[in-house]
Amino acid sequence: MCTHCIDSALHAGVSRREVLGSVAGAVTIAALQGIVAAAEAAPKGVEVPLVRVCYLRPKAKYWLGWPGTAWDPEGFVAKSRAQLEGFAKDLNIKLAFEPEPLYDDAATDKFIASVKADKPQGVVVFPLHMNEWGRVDRISQCGVPTIVFAGLGTCFTGHIAVIGKRPGVYLASTPDFTLAPARFGLKMIRTYHDIHRTKIVVVAGNDTREQTLNPFGLTVRYIPRKTFPDVYKTIGETPEVVAVAEEYMKTAQKIVEPTRADVINASRCYFTAQKIMKDNDCQGITMDCLGLVASRELPTPPCMAWAKLVDVGVLGICEADLNAVMSSLLCSRLLDKPGFIQDPVPETVNNTFIGAHCVCPTKLNGFDKPAEPFILRSHSESNIGVSFQVLWKIGQEVTIMQMVGPARMILGHGKVLRNLDTPPCGGCRTSVELAIDAPADTRDTKGFHQLFIYGDHRRDFQAYGQMFGIASESI
Repeated sequence: MCTHCIDSALHAGVSRREVLGSVAGAVTIAALQGIVAAAEAAPKGVEVPLVRVCYLRPKAKYWLGWPGTAWDPEGFVAKSRAQLEGFAKDLNIKLAFEPEPLYDDAATDKFIASVKADKPQGVVVFPLHMNEWGRVDRISQCGVPTIVFAGLGTCFTGHIAVIGKRPGVYLASTPDFTLAPARFGLKMIRTYHDIHRTKIVVVAGNDTREQTLNPFGLTVRYIPRKTFPDVYKTIGETPEVVAVAEEYMKTAQKIVEPTRADVINASRCYFTAQKIMKDNDCQGITMDCLGLVASRELPTPPCMAWAKLVDVGVLGICEADLNAVMSSLLCSRLLDKPGFIQDPVPETVNNTFIGAHCVCPTKLNGFDKPAEPFILRSHSESNIGVSFQVLWKIGQEVTIMQMVGPARMILGHGKVLRNLDTPPCGGCRTSVELAIDAPADTRDTKGFHQLFIYGDHRRDFQAYGQMFGIASESI
């Protein structure tokens, strides 16, 4: 169960015991309790996102012009309202519907004035006739994130050419009357709200400080690097620690290098991370892990701990890389699935693209979906500790995504060709080769520590960027 799912259940009044008990076999209840505590450590007293909803239509009986006289606007309003209310309950968003459709300019002016005064977290607009787009255009310039659902039959190209590309707007012109695109728009608003209330602890350097990465909105709290080994020494071989270790030894496809003692030490890293997050009122962690291993201040890398955290939507991110932190946070909150942070290698003989790392989540299909098979391996560079070699589906469509600073992202697309083994290869344990669409020469690929994500989500990320001021470009 992902952190957002846990949060939603708790907001809905489901008890902690019921939430934890619903997680079947993936992780132990005792192990999840610390994660839930970290997730609940978000700032208290924060309002639920408020979204205003309006419908635009002629007051008189429909006559000529799309969607046509045969179309039932009253029936659509009733059905779509019920659908939106269901989405809002699921996403923990408060909806405020206008008491009746906006029939004319006066009603629209009043609505715009109230939106500008109240500044809700978003607006949903349903134009129900092709002649309403002048008013849609005005509402979309209110300075509030705006979702426009244009069901098939309400617009032509000329109506939406400008509005559909306007910053702060997500416009869905679609025949999908399940309203799934409207739900995605609400999910973007929920994601933005959550990111701006998330704090990640960065274990690196020697000082303690905080900063906010705008416009992305994430707060990061730096604490001294020595904190992790100091806390690690206080975590013993408790029943909870052993239970997590035994769960992984039981579910792994096989175990190659690690001993039982190695897996238990890796589990201690997991509980160390939980304690540090809780102590610092944070909902994720990243660390100068390679430095600690190289200096022998930590007897085992945190690879298994990071993978376990990411598998339930709580960030455990390698190498104190803030770009990777932002990428992973956006991916997990927006898509309800984790991404694989990897070191990129152009394969120049066949012009393919390889990504490799010793931390890879297993829940690549989604937090609530079955895990991919994995092998327990050592951390490749040091040959100590425990990491995962996750076996990716051959032929799987993959999005490549990376935040490059808090205001820009790069995006690409490919398909899985094969998994590579170490040895005979060197490098990290999970090693995946892709055929990618672009660039034409893989040596020209941008970025480092990009995410590989199951599925084609380029338009999802582009929509989020357009809505919230994050530029996107091809990888």
